[in-house]
Order: sequence, then structure tokens, then C-alpha cells
Amino acid sequence: MRKFFFGATVGLAAICLSGHAWAGKDFDNIKGRGELICGVAANGLAGFMVVDSQGKWTGLDVDVCRAIAAAIFGNAEKVKYVPVSGQQRFLALQSGEVDLLSNNTTWTLSRDTALGLDFGAVTYYDGQGFLVNKKLGLKSAKEMNGATVCIPSGSTTELNIADYVRSLGMTIKTVVIEDMDQIRAAFFTGRCDIYTGDSSRLYSTRAANVPPPAKAEDFIVLPEIISKEPLAPAFRHGDNQFGDIIRWTQYAMIEAEEYGINSKNVDEMLKSDNPSIKRILGVTPGMGKSLGVDEKWVYNIIKQVGNYGESFDRNLGKDSPLKIDRGLNRLWKDGGLQYAPPVR
Repeated sequence: MRKFFFGATVGLAAICLSGHAWAGKDFDNIKGRGELICGVAANGLAGFMVVDSQGKWTGLDVDVCRAIAAAIFGNAEKVKYVPVSGQQRFLALQSGEVDLLSNNTTWTLSRDTALGLDFGAVTYYDGQGFLVNKKLGLKSAKEMNGATVCIPSGSTTELNIADYVRSLGMTIKTVVIEDMDQIRAAFFTGRCDIYTGDSSRLYSTRAANVPPPAKAEDFIVLPEIISKEPLAPAFRHGDNQFGDIIRWTQYAMIEAEEYGINSKNVDEMLKSDNPSIKRILGVTPGMGKSLGVDEKWVYNIIKQVGNYGESFDRNLGKDSPLKIDRGLNRLWKDGGLQYAPPVR
């Protein structure tokens, strides 16, 4: 009898604990509000988050927000975008001004712990690089001793370059600026010799921000990558359900690509006999219930936003002006790092 009582007590405790972990005021607030509030970069970033000519936000990071809204509401347009600066973004998240950040934020230990944040799956595997004018004749970052370097404030960039030049015994002059438009202006007007930041940001700058009469081909990204910059959406500690929805939204986009499910064929894929595809698309129910969303959550994501590959190609890759190679962001089966746990 004592054994039965002990077992029942443990089981009840487990149920209570899981119920407590499941409950989340952030998710409840979002549902009650009827829209997701997404923090994006104040000055935008081509390919990741930028306002188009119709006043609509587009980009890979924007697609993350849209996909989460599609999972929660069944409507990818139920997102309010709030521009935040690099220095103010974490305060905006901690204060509740935004529900999540999807703005090229690097996942680090201190941000994950000391700032009270959690991170979703990595949306873009990046690394810090260097953009220079060809006329300087630099072929390598190892040749930049004595150079003046523009650095965005409130980022991991400052620490990375300090470690790098120290390790090589070099000295540089740094120009630290918060506003991205001012950084680009300082670089293109010659106030600094080198602009350093995430390589994706450098390619975006070269593609979209070179002022005439200069041309994109006048500038090169040096070959060195000096850091790991896993970029991921950030959200507050304490709401496991909302965190699960964010992570599994991203995983669903990756897994859909792996199974060949895209925005053009998703309706036809509903007829598939493949058990995995039936689970992913909600034909076989259960996955939506586990997350607390509609069983068609993945269908809605793929129909309205697309799979990961579609989003990458449209915003950064072969179908975009940037033409960035997927590199590490290929699927694992294609030699990349994008890998999703199974939706089952």
C-alpha cells in the first residue's frame, strides 16, 4: 500500500510539474491580444528585415515571425513589427515591449543566462568577417595592422575583434557607432578602412547600401571568418509553451524542406501516404495538440510562408539580389548544419 501511495504521489507530482511548465502568460497574452509583437532591427538589414516599397516588412528574420504567427493564429500576417536598436533590443524584450527578437541576434552563454533569455533554433549560421574597399589592396584580415575599423556597438563584434587582433599581435583603431546607417556612412566616406560584422550583414551592405558612383564590385569581403555567430530568435525565460512553439515552428520549416514539402505542393502533399508527412501536415492528428495549437499549424506555415529553403532562397540566396551561398545553412543531408528533430 505504501508503494502504491508513493508511486501515485510521484505520478501526481509529475503531472502538476508538467502542467506548471506548460502554462505560460506570454503565450496567453499573445493569444488574447490577437497578434505577435516582433522586435526587428531599427535600421533594417537587406535579406533579413527590411521595409519594401509597399511598407511591408520582408526578410528571413521576418519570415520567422510570420511563421510563428501562422502556427499560433493560422494567419502569418498577425504580426506587429517594432524596430529596436542594437543596444535597446534586450531591454525591449525584458520589459515586455516585444514578445520576441528576430533581428540577427547571436546566441551566447551570457545572453542565455545573465540576461534571462531563451533562444529558438538557429535560423542562420554566421561568422564575423571584414568588408574593405578593393583600392586598399588588402587580401587578408591579417594585413589590417594599424587600420581604422568601424564596429557596431551593443554586439559581440567588439569582443571578437579585440580577441583576434590581440592574438595576432596587431593594433587597430576602432570607431564604435550604434546607428547602422551612421556606420555605413562612416565606412563608405572613408572615415574607417574596414567595416566588420556578421558576414551576412556585410554582404547585405554591399548589395543594398553602396552609395553611387561606387559599385558593389568595388568592395570585397575578406576570406577570414573569426567567430561563430549562430543567429536565433530570442524570447524571455519562463514560458515553455511559447518557447516550444518558436522552436518547433523553425524545425517544421526545416523538416518540410527535407521531405520536399513546399508552398506550391503542400495541398497535394496532404494526400501523401508517407506517415511522416501525414504527421507533419496534421492529417494524422496529435502534433498540434501537443503544442496547444491547431493541427494544421505546419500546413499554415508552409502554405503562407514556405519551408526553410524557400525562405532562404527568396531573401538571401539564388532568388534574391544578395545571392549568398547557403554554405553552413544547407540541410544536414546536403553537408550543412540545418537539422531538425523529427515532428512526431
